[in-house]
Amino acid sequence: MKLSPVLAGLQTYPFVRLNEARTRLAAAGVEVIDFGQGEPREPVPPFIREALVDAVRAEEISGYPTAVGLPALREAAAGWVARRFGATVDPDTEVVPTLGSKEAIYQLAQVVDGAVAVPTPGYPVFERGALFAGREVVRMPLRAERGWLPDLDALPWERLGLLWLNFPGNPTAAVAPLSWLAEAAERCRAHDVVLASDEAYCELWFDGEPPPSALQLGDRTNVLAFHTLSKRSSMPGYRSGFVAGDPEIVAALRRHRPSAGTTPQLFVQHASVAAWNDDAHVAEVRARYAAKREVLLPALLEAGLEPAGGDASFFLWMRVPSGDDVAFAEALLEHGIVVAPGSWLGAGGEGHVRVALVPGLDACRRAAELLVSSRAGSR
Repeated sequence: MKLSPVLAGLQTYPFVRLNEARTRLAAAGVEVIDFGQGEPREPVPPFIREALVDAVRAEEISGYPTAVGLPALREAAAGWVARRFGATVDPDTEVVPTLGSKEAIYQLAQVVDGAVAVPTPGYPVFERGALFAGREVVRMPLRAERGWLPDLDALPWERLGLLWLNFPGNPTAAVAPLSWLAEAAERCRAHDVVLASDEAYCELWFDGEPPPSALQLGDRTNVLAFHTLSKRSSMPGYRSGFVAGDPEIVAALRRHRPSAGTTPQLFVQHASVAAWNDDAHVAEVRARYAAKREVLLPALLEAGLEPAGGDASFFLWMRVPSGDDVAFAEALLEHGIVVAPGSWLGAGGEGHVRVALVPGLDACRRAAELLVSSRAGSR
């Protein structure tokens, strides 16, 4: 067969490599505590599951969902934006439901022309979506000395069509100030570039003010924000999110999406309405991640790691003592602990590991004990 040259040239997706490591450990009879892949493992709140079941029972005939999604879902998303960010978006012209945020991120480069700027280290789908769309990729190095913010002055603005931002950041956990987002949006408008802000982790923070959104900007021309229920409401398997922002770009997305057929199923949309309309369960989710962080972070420090990132998302971005992130991650594998080497997440990640706070609290306690005991044994 004639394989796509883009697919043939790509390295194995980082999280596939983590799954392979986990499988090897399990096959050897080792108890695995997996902090590698950022997949929420908190229980889906009962009222959301009940909304899904009620919708399935009510849907005697199952039809294709429309690309624009249910009006009730768009209204629920807009209501959450108003409560969370104090921003007003029109559910009829500025919101489109998506199958989680991953597929929408992947497909955006098929809608927007020009080169695509992506942060590195960062979420691999920004770059992979651009490559499969045939776009030039411009990598934006993230550095600790700049607070893990990209250098806007270093970008080839004349070639760009799309600028990806991700705050709170994966893997860095950094948060961009609203003033910086405003500067980035102004630069984008000046060069007719779309600013796409992936805000999947905006509901998870542990210190200071809640992370801001690009939707809070006074001028949202050329601006899109991507949101998902995967982290906020522990619903990764439901595949439900939305994109909001500039109505002209949202209209373009709506024209494109029927070709891809990626609207969430109607019963998932009904469950999503329930999720976006409730904020109490989100505070509980945040508290559970905070409890796991309080257990695990001191043990990571005791093991010789140094905090290197911000205080948001459910990731801990840690600098390894030896500077060799892959060797450090492999050493932890001997104890059944899986973390993601920073170098697997792109240039600039070298010398760091990403620790996803997704195992349960008891598993985090066991991992903390293993980390401390392994450190003591090496002295």
